[in-house]
Amino acid sequence: MSAPSRFDRGHTDDLMSFLTASPSPYHAVANAAERLEKAGFRQVAETEAWDGTTGGRYVLRGGAIIAWYVPAGAEPHTPYRIVGAHTDSPNLRVKPLPDTGAHGWRQVAVEIYGGPLLNSWLDRDLGLAGRLTLRDGSTRLVNVDRPLLRVPQLAIHLDRSVSAEGLKLDKQRHLQPIWGLGNDVRDGDLIAFLEEETGLGAGEVTGWDLMTHSVEAPAYLGRDKELVAGPRMDNLLSVHAGVAALTAVARPDLPYIPVLAAFDHEENGSQSDTGADGPLLGSVLERSVFARGGSYEDRARAFAGTVCLSSDTGHAVHPNYAERHDPTHHPRVNGGPILKVNVNNRYATDGSGRAVFAAACERADVPFQSFVSNNSMPCGTTIGPITAARHGIKTVDIGVAILSMHSARELCGADDPHLLANALVAFLEG
Repeated sequence: MSAPSRFDRGHTDDLMSFLTASPSPYHAVANAAERLEKAGFRQVAETEAWDGTTGGRYVLRGGAIIAWYVPAGAEPHTPYRIVGAHTDSPNLRVKPLPDTGAHGWRQVAVEIYGGPLLNSWLDRDLGLAGRLTLRDGSTRLVNVDRPLLRVPQLAIHLDRSVSAEGLKLDKQRHLQPIWGLGNDVRDGDLIAFLEEETGLGAGEVTGWDLMTHSVEAPAYLGRDKELVAGPRMDNLLSVHAGVAALTAVARPDLPYIPVLAAFDHEENGSQSDTGADGPLLGSVLERSVFARGGSYEDRARAFAGTVCLSSDTGHAVHPNYAERHDPTHHPRVNGGPILKVNVNNRYATDGSGRAVFAAACERADVPFQSFVSNNSMPCGTTIGPITAARHGIKTVDIGVAILSMHSARELCGADDPHLLANALVAFLEG
């Protein structure tokens, strides 16, 4: 994929296609891998020996992908330039015993993943997607991308208090979606349905990682179509920009080794074998050093010179709730990427990191904005502080300003995705 020009809506069109094709982290990394393959990257297995020759490589593990390009003449101690992101988004995920129901309705038992805006999942047509594990240990992606499920809201006639007191949802009782009619709930019905959908034989599936998604397609919004509404922008917008940037810069004459690290499980703490708080990134970077004949000393030198941009969506100023934002920091959509700062290290940015990002934006002719939380409001966090602390790598937290974060359908500016990608290109090129 070529680097997007500054006001190239083609990049945003492609983002919308990527969002539609990636209803789960497993689909997201599969689509990222396909784009990398077209750019000449090749997959390497963690169980095999690696070489340090010039070229692009990537590792897949569950819902995470690490990709990197070794330029010609790279030394074992050559530093990395890393774009970090995450593939997961808050949603409703299928429980181990999914078949349930009551009063003539057939339902699917779900668990809340991450911190979704629960009301955004009500009265919305939902599909079902994820990963099926078969008896032989292999996996199969599944995507039922049509109206299959729905979480019906209680009619106002049966809850008059909602107007005065607001909507109150019990996570266990009120969010189980319906998917049909019948009094004879039978264990195994949902998985049998998915086996049929994917052309598998009865009883082949022994494990699953399944989640709901809105089947409404991303769309341009507004009089002049200057906005984009769509699902999972937090944080597939950054994954897409990272893939675009990495494939654009992959060439033999780079001074650094560019890397894309897209992790899973950021929305629930990153503590997994595919999360940012796991060993995956450190293992890949170290093995790359050793594959080029390096020692622990070379590894230490490489890490000391490495910089990571942790790219995740952030908060644009909300016109109806401006008082919730810091009074002097009001990021706007289509104003360029945001630099996230928190002196209590909920974000990893410091002054020297700011200078690195500012220099990249200047080279790319991309404006950027600063974000800091209102002192009276708790601040979110990202993979940035985790990456910095776990690997001793200088990390800078950035992203794109959006509205409706953690909703089933979020909102961003139509220009910001390719402005971010251009900044990432300049950063990876060094």
